[in-house]
Amino acid sequence: MTKRIFHSICLVAITVFFASIFLFLGVLHHYFSDVQQGQLKMQTNLAAQGVTNEGMDYFQGLEVADYRITWIDAQGIVRYDSQSDSAGMENHLEREEVKEAMESGYGESRRYSPTLTERFLYAARKLPDGTVLRLSISQNSILTLLFGMIQPICMVFAVALIVSVILAVQVSKKIVQPLNEIDLDQPLSNEGYDELLPFLRRIDSQQRQLNLQKDKLLQKEEELNTIIGSMNEGMILLNPKGKIISMNVSARRLMGASWECVGLDMLAVSRNLDLQEILAKSLQGEAVERVIDLNGEKYQVDANPVIAEKGVMGAALCFFNVTEKEKAEQIRREFTANVSHELKTPLHSISGYAELLKNNMVEAADVAPFAGKIYEEAQRMTQLVEDIISLSRLDEGAGELPREKVELYSLAERVITSLQPAADAAHVSLALTGTPVEVEGISQLLFSIVYNLCDNAIKYNRENGSVVIDVQSGEKEAVVSVRDTGIGVDAKHRERIFERFYRVDRSRSKAVGGTGLGLSIVKHAALVHKAALTLESEVGKGTTVMVKFPKGA
Repeated sequence: MTKRIFHSICLVAITVFFASIFLFLGVLHHYFSDVQQGQLKMQTNLAAQGVTNEGMDYFQGLEVADYRITWIDAQGIVRYDSQSDSAGMENHLEREEVKEAMESGYGESRRYSPTLTERFLYAARKLPDGTVLRLSISQNSILTLLFGMIQPICMVFAVALIVSVILAVQVSKKIVQPLNEIDLDQPLSNEGYDELLPFLRRIDSQQRQLNLQKDKLLQKEEELNTIIGSMNEGMILLNPKGKIISMNVSARRLMGASWECVGLDMLAVSRNLDLQEILAKSLQGEAVERVIDLNGEKYQVDANPVIAEKGVMGAALCFFNVTEKEKAEQIRREFTANVSHELKTPLHSISGYAELLKNNMVEAADVAPFAGKIYEEAQRMTQLVEDIISLSRLDEGAGELPREKVELYSLAERVITSLQPAADAAHVSLALTGTPVEVEGISQLLFSIVYNLCDNAIKYNRENGSVVIDVQSGEKEAVVSVRDTGIGVDAKHRERIFERFYRVDRSRSKAVGGTGLGLSIVKHAALVHKAALTLESEVGKGTTVMVKFPKGA
């Protein structure tokens, strides 16, 4: 804007200068023309007096350098001309100044000569004898006058140009200064041109609207960042070129990315080929849902393109950790298969024995043993179903069961009483040590924990072995441990020993009638009570399982 004002001021100054020069020259030329015309009239009157008195003799020896004298008779024929041969000159009767002199006694005119291309001033006086005496003088044109004054004009122009530039710089700065000093943060506090007041009011109004919209956007952005940042699921937003726009904390942790990852290409953050394939499809406008491996875990990636009027504007990736879900699904499938297998075996036995009895293919002496086998298999199925029901209840949290103060030492005594016949049959001794201690819990589940641990210790013990239940009270926890002298558990089986239907020795489990669900029930019941389970075992020497209950849990 400063340049435009500067150029405008300079242009106006130069224009005014040249206009003034030409106007001055025009006025000056007109003034001198009038003065010269007056002088020419006076000279014409003097010459006319001389010609009247002397006739042609007046021209003898007459020296006129600047003037041209022409004597014309009444018919327009030139009698004498000071610069040309009068015999060869045309009739002058129609000349304007001659015609006017013939009519009124005096005439004058100004015109350019077609032969000399100069401007001439003419003055004509009618003599008493009817002839006309005309004087003319050449006059400098405006251009001639201009060329004659070119040197002083150039000097004046140079001075005017310098002054104009200086003034233009100062004036343009002074004009623009109030505009440059406008405080846009507080438009109405500015002191400047009154013409800017409506503009400043408009800016102030729009600024208030922008600040209001900015506050709303910042609030929404903060809310969105809070929501996205608190999500356990990873979320990544990308632009159409696959560069990261936003990545929440969970996604950064998953990708091992830093806070400076925004603006980077997704390939620079993760080189997972499956993830790159998903991203490529989503940026092509395709919604993709796939489970991939990341950092040794299973993640479900939901990739959705962000579509606007102009096409795909980016993509949003959400990462859901489905490792536990996959494990749970795998356990469910294994559990279903195991349940089917465990139920199928006794059902086949019962069906086979029943078919033999139905077809009278069993001798009378063998009927009782066959019936006993059917009874045993039915009992095994009943126990299996009861264990499955117990596990189902534990999976649901057992929240409907009432909690109460339970004394663990007395509970262990009841367990020993219940299992004493099985221990005697297996030639295993049972013992209880420790001190009375109370915990808050579900009596039925606490009983099942101790019962199943002791039942396993008896079933997988050696002949003439022992099982010892120990109950101790600590400062913040109650500890129940079951120690046996059985076959022990190899280290490779310890992590899976509490899984459903998992057996270290399947042949021995079926021989002793185990369902494979006892320790799984123990694990789930302990979780309900927020208890910690530890297992120490040595193959051939025995196993110790310890359950630590927090007091008041």
